[in-house]
Amino acid sequence: MKVLKFGGSSVGSKIGLANILEITGKRVAQGETLIVVVSAFAKTTDQLLNAARTAAGGKDYLPLVQSIESFHHEIVEHFVNGANQDLVKQHVGQMLLDLRNMLQGLYLVGETSARTLDHVMSFGERLSAFIIAQIIKQTNAQVEYLDTRTVIRTNASHNNAVVNWEITKQNLINYFSRNKSLHIVTGFIAAGPNNETTTLGRGGSDYTASLIGAALNAETIEIWTDVDGVLTADPRKVSNTFPITQITYEEAMELSHFGAKVIYPLTMQPALEAKIPIVIKNTFNPDFPGTTISSEKTKQKATITGLSSIHSLALCRFEGGGLMGVAGIAGRLFSCLAARNISVMLISQASSEHSICFAVEPRYIAEVQTAVEEEFSLELKAHYVNSLSVETNKAIVAVVGEGMRHTPGIAGRLFQSLGKNGINIIAIVQGSSELNISFVINNEDEDKALTTIHDAFFLSELKTLNIYLVGPGAVGKKLLNQIQEYSASLERSHRLRIRLIGLTNSRKMLINAQGINLADWEDALNNSSEAADLSKFVAAIKNLRLPNCVFVDCTADAAVASCYQEVLGASISVVTPNKKANSGSWANYCAIKDTAKLANVKFFYETNVGAGLPIIGTIQSLLNSGDKIHKIEAVLSGTLSYIFNNFTTQSSFSSIVREAKEKGYTEPDPRDDLSGKDVMRKLLVLAREMNIPLEENDINVQSLVPDSCVSATSVEEFFKKLQAEDNNFATRYTPALEAGQKLRYIATIAGKDAQVSLQPVDREHPFYSLSGSDNIISFTTERYSQRPLVVKGPGAGVEVTAAGVFADIVWLSTYLI
Repeated sequence: MKVLKFGGSSVGSKIGLANILEITGKRVAQGETLIVVVSAFAKTTDQLLNAARTAAGGKDYLPLVQSIESFHHEIVEHFVNGANQDLVKQHVGQMLLDLRNMLQGLYLVGETSARTLDHVMSFGERLSAFIIAQIIKQTNAQVEYLDTRTVIRTNASHNNAVVNWEITKQNLINYFSRNKSLHIVTGFIAAGPNNETTTLGRGGSDYTASLIGAALNAETIEIWTDVDGVLTADPRKVSNTFPITQITYEEAMELSHFGAKVIYPLTMQPALEAKIPIVIKNTFNPDFPGTTISSEKTKQKATITGLSSIHSLALCRFEGGGLMGVAGIAGRLFSCLAARNISVMLISQASSEHSICFAVEPRYIAEVQTAVEEEFSLELKAHYVNSLSVETNKAIVAVVGEGMRHTPGIAGRLFQSLGKNGINIIAIVQGSSELNISFVINNEDEDKALTTIHDAFFLSELKTLNIYLVGPGAVGKKLLNQIQEYSASLERSHRLRIRLIGLTNSRKMLINAQGINLADWEDALNNSSEAADLSKFVAAIKNLRLPNCVFVDCTADAAVASCYQEVLGASISVVTPNKKANSGSWANYCAIKDTAKLANVKFFYETNVGAGLPIIGTIQSLLNSGDKIHKIEAVLSGTLSYIFNNFTTQSSFSSIVREAKEKGYTEPDPRDDLSGKDVMRKLLVLAREMNIPLEENDINVQSLVPDSCVSATSVEEFFKKLQAEDNNFATRYTPALEAGQKLRYIATIAGKDAQVSLQPVDREHPFYSLSGSDNIISFTTERYSQRPLVVKGPGAGVEVTAAGVFADIVWLSTYLI
């Protein structure tokens, strides 16, 4: 024999009812003996309560009653055929008339009570169970309707009555020993000592099913709902959740206590004591196996079984020197709360006994404060203890799993994942059973914490990195193309999935928490109705509070760089080729670095200096390994590298500059390259990586822009004036040529001596053989003193710069997750 319970979501629609008829019909045809417990039709209980309170308030309750009547008659008309329909309508009509009379009484009296509310609410289950029984009777004449008020007995406490188990058990055994047929049974309702209607409170219909199953020693108790079982977390708060195949009663109790809504703790107690498995199944996906809750412990793939949480609690802190070493303090504290029927959700006490923290629902705050003040009035007057402090808007997150027992490192992994995402833990509780780790956080961190933990434990084989991109221009667009092209490879080789969440250019911005499709991001951005606003974009990023986030700046905009501290402070890492932040003031550079360190996030900018060349990383590796850098020499401009690699006696300087511009190597105005300022900024970044506190004016820069060209009002005018300077540049080149040397525009730093200038190099110099538009960097260090360490390759270009940013993002993922 099996007990099946169908909740309000299952019986709340014609589709759901049709599925119930099919499920029960198949099971009966297979020879199973079933007892089917049903809740009221969806929303009926709330409508009944609303009608009762409206009537008692002297207001027009008839529209509410008519809505209830209309829905129930519609169900009868849809499912019951022929002459039976009139008979069923007659019986349903009588029950609804009784409801009207009851509500009229409340209207006349002008008040209601817990007892009358219980009676009004009972109409929901009585109507649904009777109608479903009559529908099934059309194909199975043996079906019976059972009003559980005739068998389940409780005390006289209304709205949440306590079951008299011994009497109820015997009543159930006696009744079902005489009645073996299929039964449709009312959930939620029972009868008190004087046969008055009582209700079983939250999860009452589940509890009814569990009571019947335990009394009759059923094979299983099945709870049918609208999800595929107990999920690893609440799908409304966490994406990528999935059903758990099997859990223990203890795990289910812990999850349900801390907010999991599929099943309630009270429901499981009778089944647990009788060792009857509870199966959670989906009415709308009946072939799915669901979740089995039993005493059997099975090894899960993940070390934890599931997550749950409770939102909007108050955290109370009772502390003072008078608590230390005094016996009975905790007993007095929680006894005074229990005397007022105040439920405590979580308790944490420091080993010093100086303070006790506990969490309650916010509605109890005033009562808690009064109770504590009365109980400890003498201690408060003597200043042995402090007044109770209360913090609101807190959430409890519970991490539950049999696999945590005797498994080292779980708590470390848990809190490390939260810390890396900037989630502050206010209080922590773990029982000696190691089945549950619970902690208190701020309300706004709840969803982020759940997602972070779920990713860390359940999706450890495939991690998700969420990126926000500013500047999908040349480099940004190429970056997105590279991410799309190599996404499958990343999942295979790095077990990494990169999701584009936000995107903004100078005109439009777009944010989608579910991810922006990389195949059509351009159309999506162009069609966005949101005008670009950097401050709003950053605010939206912070408000989303997604875990494992990276802010990618592919602009050269100082305004974007000015946002880095705010972004990093929100526990979002930054990756950028934009050198404006690192080449600004030393104070700003230090502030950005300190913010990243304090927030435990990363600030990566390898592409600031040499595009995809490993320059920043090389400096950091040398210094981290204890080496000392004595001097850095570098050709850091691809433009100037090309110009001086191609400048010969056969070609004028101005013609080579024009050629470089036509090939796209220069800025729109070549003076931006020839001025040396860009090289100076790159050198400044390198100096600061060596912890040398230089400012821009500390670097001597030799500009290659002749004085006569500075005032040119257009690029074409500039080239005319530059042509007039060709002889001057030839006079610089000729002596070098005659000495067997070549000219190179070199940035040099040795200690605090930093300069950028045009220098001749001979054949022994590593820069002599430079070609094309390559960059080259030479490191003379303690270890590389005889022959410097040289890094050489393309130091500019959209493709290599995007690749460098991409590499930083992938490397960053190893820190974040």
